[in-house]
Amino acid sequence: MLSIRNILARARNVAANSVRKMSSCAAEAKTKVVHQPPSLLASLGSLLAVISTALIFFAAFRNTLTWHLQRFWGASGDFWQSQWDRLLDTFGEDPLAFWVFGTTILTMAVYWLVGGIYILLDVTNRPMCLRKYKIQPGTNEPVDKPRLFRVLSQVLFNQLAVGIPTAYLSFSLMEWRGYPPLRELPTFHWVLAEMAFLILIEEFGFYYSHRLLHSKNLYKIIHKKHHEWTAPIAVTAIYCHPIEHIFSNLVPPFLGVFILGSHLATSWLWFCLAILSTLNAHSGYHLPFFPSPEAHDFHHLKFNQCFGVLGILDRLHGTDTVFRSTQAYNRHLMMLSLLPVREAFPENTKGSSKKNN
Repeated sequence: MLSIRNILARARNVAANSVRKMSSCAAEAKTKVVHQPPSLLASLGSLLAVISTALIFFAAFRNTLTWHLQRFWGASGDFWQSQWDRLLDTFGEDPLAFWVFGTTILTMAVYWLVGGIYILLDVTNRPMCLRKYKIQPGTNEPVDKPRLFRVLSQVLFNQLAVGIPTAYLSFSLMEWRGYPPLRELPTFHWVLAEMAFLILIEEFGFYYSHRLLHSKNLYKIIHKKHHEWTAPIAVTAIYCHPIEHIFSNLVPPFLGVFILGSHLATSWLWFCLAILSTLNAHSGYHLPFFPSPEAHDFHHLKFNQCFGVLGILDRLHGTDTVFRSTQAYNRHLMMLSLLPVREAFPENTKGSSKKNN
């Protein structure tokens, strides 16, 4: 005859087995829900959330910076307008000089200042603590110097021999279209509205021009040069055939400026943001608090996935299906901690899903 103790023990075992089965079923159900592909509506919502968050942070940064500069530098009235007036008083108000040479100098300065920092990381392999943020570990550690020199010479050629004539043509188009006077800056709220429009127009322009470059003939003749780097580094952002540089790197960011007739200052701000974005996308590092470059890095690795910048058109046209089935997709988020994304989502993890960090 069973004792009361044995009966209670068996009851506990039965209860424990039931709980484990229920937990297993719940976990399976949760995994199925999590891995259900996001709808287009969800993707649009994510896009709007990203743009809104970026604009809010930009507005807060601008207001904070303005307050501190006015307080400590003693600027009177609108700080940014007064600084802009000072710039025009110093260099004159020749629109051609500002639109062509001013734009060239500014964009090259941003490209080489930020790109130069990444070059130091890749050439020296220092600091070592940043190697854990590599998207493709073991690549470009250190970068091959002869390949790097070829990149540098092609980039300089694109910026000077291709970029300056294109800037002249762009200025001619802006003169034909009409643009605001140089002296008066647009309101900050109008700049924010323009930024949202410029981001969307660039996405359309870049996505479709990029897909066109992946057609059989154009890829072989033009785009293959850019894809020499299956593991890109930052300065390869505009390492490409001159024709590609015009129609895929220069035209898409300019389209929105031309449509809106943007002020020169707004255009400069937008061009700088676009340069920082493409440098990050090609950097090969998924750094904390930076926008994720996983999608474009995956494009360089696989060639026929993730053609856009934001991902919305890739979702619409189904050109991210392979990407979304990989661990790289789970890593495609902004890391809000110092934990490397490859540790948060290691390769051997099964059924992992996107999480908030």
